[in-house]
Amino acid sequence: MAARRPGGWRWWLRSLWIPLALALEESLMNTKLETADLQWTTYPPDGQWEELSGLDEEQNSVRTFEVCGVREPNQNNWLRTTFVPRSGATHVYAELRFTVVECFSIPKVTRACKETFNVFFYEADSDLASATFPPWMENPYVKVDTVAAEHLTRKRVGMEASGKVNIKTLKIGPLSKAGFYLAFQDQGACMALLSVRLFYQKCPSVTINFTLFQETVPKELVMPVTGQCVPHAVKVSSRPLSMYCREDGQWAEQTITDCTCAPGYEPSEENTKCRACAVGMFKPTQGEGSCQNCPSFSNSQSPGSSECSCRVGFYRTEKDPVTKPCTTIPSAPRSIVAKINGSVAVLEWSEPLENGGRDDVAYHVLCMECSERQGCRLCNRLVYAPRARGLVDRTVTVEGLQPYITYSFQIQSVNGVSELSHNLPHSESVNITTNKDVPQPVSEIQQILINRSGMTLVWPPTQPPTGNILDYEVKYYEKGVGGPMFVKTVENRVTLTSLRQGTVYGVQVRARSEAGYGGFGPEKAFKTEDSETDGSAEKLALIVGTAALGTLLVLAVVIVAIVCLRRQGSSRSREPEYSDKPGQYLIGHGTKVYIDPFTYEDPNEAVREFAKEIDVSYVKIEEVIGAGEFGEVCRGLLKVPGKKEIYVAIKTLKGGYTEKQRREFLSEASIMGQFEHPNIIRLDGVITNSVPVMIITEFMENGALDSFLRLNDGQFTPIQLVGMLRGIASGMRYLSDMSYVHRDLAARNILVNSNLVCKVSDFGLSRFLEENSSDPTYTSSLGGKIPIRWTAPEAIAFRKFTSASDVWSYGIVMWEVMSFGERPYWDMSNQDVINAIEQDYRLPPPTDCPTSLHQLMLDCWQKDRNARPRFAQIVNSLDKLIRNPASLKIVSRGNGGPSHPLLDQRLPHYSSFGSVSDWLRAIKMGRYEENFTNAGFTSFELVSQLSTEDLLRIGVTLAGHQKKILSSVQNMRVQNKAGPSVAGAKGGHY
Repeated sequence: MAARRPGGWRWWLRSLWIPLALALEESLMNTKLETADLQWTTYPPDGQWEELSGLDEEQNSVRTFEVCGVREPNQNNWLRTTFVPRSGATHVYAELRFTVVECFSIPKVTRACKETFNVFFYEADSDLASATFPPWMENPYVKVDTVAAEHLTRKRVGMEASGKVNIKTLKIGPLSKAGFYLAFQDQGACMALLSVRLFYQKCPSVTINFTLFQETVPKELVMPVTGQCVPHAVKVSSRPLSMYCREDGQWAEQTITDCTCAPGYEPSEENTKCRACAVGMFKPTQGEGSCQNCPSFSNSQSPGSSECSCRVGFYRTEKDPVTKPCTTIPSAPRSIVAKINGSVAVLEWSEPLENGGRDDVAYHVLCMECSERQGCRLCNRLVYAPRARGLVDRTVTVEGLQPYITYSFQIQSVNGVSELSHNLPHSESVNITTNKDVPQPVSEIQQILINRSGMTLVWPPTQPPTGNILDYEVKYYEKGVGGPMFVKTVENRVTLTSLRQGTVYGVQVRARSEAGYGGFGPEKAFKTEDSETDGSAEKLALIVGTAALGTLLVLAVVIVAIVCLRRQGSSRSREPEYSDKPGQYLIGHGTKVYIDPFTYEDPNEAVREFAKEIDVSYVKIEEVIGAGEFGEVCRGLLKVPGKKEIYVAIKTLKGGYTEKQRREFLSEASIMGQFEHPNIIRLDGVITNSVPVMIITEFMENGALDSFLRLNDGQFTPIQLVGMLRGIASGMRYLSDMSYVHRDLAARNILVNSNLVCKVSDFGLSRFLEENSSDPTYTSSLGGKIPIRWTAPEAIAFRKFTSASDVWSYGIVMWEVMSFGERPYWDMSNQDVINAIEQDYRLPPPTDCPTSLHQLMLDCWQKDRNARPRFAQIVNSLDKLIRNPASLKIVSRGNGGPSHPLLDQRLPHYSSFGSVSDWLRAIKMGRYEENFTNAGFTSFELVSQLSTEDLLRIGVTLAGHQKKILSSVQNMRVQNKAGPSVAGAKGGHY
């Protein structure tokens, strides 16, 4: 278990997944343990599958199935298990042990021989299968995988066959009904199915970071497992303790462990228990850290203490941490000395011998005044500089002493805990007696001259009781700002300079005789002038100069704007344009320009120039992950000597190809080999010297962007989606700079790796698009196939493919991303799409789409291709949004354009749905049908009252899914108020 980072315990999200315990397996079927007839169903009934008895590697009797119909074409042999209850599991694993005979080792074999077979499953709430139901075809069965043998044998297919036994584990699910059937389809392989083991895995009981999670049967990740704090641990916040149990029986990395040891308890046994602090020790805070000894002058009396109590005579303030030693009050100040000068006394003293263990010692001045007429009382009318209480320096000046008064001063030392004690020490008293010979305070001050920066003041001469006036001291200060300033004068007038204009100053004056200074008189306030009346010529000159400079700046801006507009118009006229003829292109402005491989006389020359040949021994195919136009797509490993082994994607050219097909297949490698950019799929090399011919590219773990977004609907924030779009735009900017036009930019042709980096792919194949149900195209009058939903109108009508037409396609990709893989234009026909675009209708903003992003889409869909932004401008616009995330909170509410019946895809009146389940499936939230049923939300009356808290209780934890459901609920409330509308009308899609 990794140590937790310092800095306190908050709800901690683990950044790395670490196996906590071995998964617990629960078996549903294991044919290795069966010796009697398995009673599995075959189709055709008298077909190729045959059940036999044999011995396994440990000489145990087992039941196996063999099939070897390799000499007849069009084989379609099915084998189906008995009904398997799922026992509450949502994902089940099938471990298959099988052998497959190499086709080349079978004499007189036809080209129909295969070395793979297909695996399917069918869910049911009861054992209802028969010899004819469900139908023996891919639909209604759900395909699990096409299984290829890693090891091929050259003899019989049974247990006696030579070579290694293949072991393949497949994941089946998600499952929601009572049970399922597993089916195997053979289409011409010679193989033996030696054993089938069906099992699911449970997450074991585990304690992590003081949070206990009980043994759990895996569910989908949207249903977190709730944990509980171990004894003497506390929750940090109100967030629920949760961890996700994966279908493989391992606890997933998205773990919220919100528990931590309470104060007085320390972590023990690898963060699984909280242990009490011993007597004499304490732990003040919850979270990490060990118990520690009590600070000085304190102690704890019982186990599990969070703080230690101070001993008698020692204290802590409210601000003192409990980890600080207890302290006491300081001793008295020493050696107080008083110096008097007329009405002013200066007191000084030495620091205490003991500061009580604290460094915040301060001093208070205590004063009593005594006279023959009034007796003794607290001093008043005295002025202390800097102050009378809370002194840091050991000196204070006392002004305003009156004649013939005896003043008694004491200095009191205090610190932070003095208020907690009733026995504060004082210094010894020092007494001062003044005489009556000091001058009287100066009170009548008048102003005779004032300007913006100074003033002249006068006052009546002062006559002291004895002697003469030696000088005057003037104290002045800006009202409310800063400290006072002093100036001396021998006359009864003073001129103050360097003052601020329009500012009020306070002024006091005192006189000095041989007996010393008298007291300061009362404060008088004077204000300097706000402005002067002179200097008009200088102001006029300044205005004229400023106006002239402004005129020059405006003229310069106009000249620069004209030059930029001319350059922009010139650059537009030089935009690279592709005609419909292969090999025609215009050279762009960059130093590196794309070269069409179809311009080569010998296509193999282009492959040799732009693609690196890889030795076939460096490549190991692991499994089939898909099918391409020319053959299968596999995942494999590439190990070049001297380099690290990496995962790669492998496109293979199927057997029986023509030379034209080989050329078209390798043209993609000739194109990819010219590109080098972090957002363009990387070509690692080709294999052309052996069969099959292969193209090796980097492996993108998350596959195509459209299916990846549909699988993770609502799980990404707008800023994450903008980051994906920025990567795609950056890659397209690179292609545009190289004068390459993609022609088939769509989310299905963007690949995503494990770090959510999006990369443009599918180069060259856009010339040979074929029509199919999932990617409809349109045959133009000029010939060729065009993906209508992604193609600019000028490319559809006139085959004008340019970077501007790629920008149109990029706008459609933006719409796909922000709608989490929704199909552009939904179920509209291709002709309806063409007609709508021609009438200037555009796709409305997806749900919760930021307004700025939909506006950028509309810019990409400008009818005039010269009005569309370039990819460099698109990248800059997205960068601004990323730097200002607040702009993404402004969400489009309308359609952003004119209304159109086919483009306004709103949900019909809720009364047109037969059940809540039908409604959930219509808004693509069918995965929560069981959750709504179990929670009792089975009527639209209850659903219309749903809140966010209800959705959390039901198990809808993804923010995007919550928004989609609550948006539909709000629409339901509006429909309910408005009454039944056109409930029978056909609805669209969200």
